Amino acid sequence: KDERLAPASMTKIMTMLLIMEALDTNKISLNDDVLISKNAADMGGSQVFLEANSKIKVEQLLKGIAIASGNDAAVAMAEYIAGTTDEFVKMMNNKVKTLGLKNTNFMNVHGLDVDNHYSSAYDMAQIAMELIKYEDILNYTSLYEDHLIKPDGSKTWLVNTNKLVRFYEGIDGLKTGYTSNAKYCLTATGKKNNIRFISVVM
Repeated sequence: KDERLAPASMTKIMTMLLIMEALDTNKISLNDDVLISKNAADMGGSQVFLEANSKIKVEQLLKGIAIASGNDAAVAMAEYIAGTTDEFVKMMNNKVKTLGLKNTNFMNVHGLDVDNHYSSAYDMAQIAMELIKYEDILNYTSLYEDHLIKPDGSKTWLVNTNKLVRFYEGIDGLKTGYTSNAKYCLTATGKKNNIRFISVVM
């Protein structure tokens, strides 16, 4: 449970945790407009196809991260909250320390493979537990599909990478991941008989 492994997009559990904290403390609101930088729009990997210099609501970006694991949406939110992704990564690692986790170090906000970016199954479960204290996040992570609505009225169809939310009763999150290095990863959560379960596969 403590082995240091590549977490791939499960990294975004921490990204979402910091977004939910910023919402909770009214630092940002779901209705805020976020200006999409070229840096965010150019992100590779899984994305929700944001266009540079467009403006998108925080809630739409949060959906893009929670449902479709959008790297571009994660970068846009990191820049919006912290100014730069580097500053946001510092926040992520500070949160790791606050939670007392020993086997996690983040180098980016999305989880694409890079040296020294790692977590453990135990640490991921702890971060997931913190995230779902903000129960509103489950309104997004539990959706199998939805649309991200852009300012010009066009829509991007979002399909959840976590097929369990569609096929397994009670599952309402939380985050999948895949890179060639990490292989297939999943942090899943659900409720049964009023007990909340979290499982992590790396």
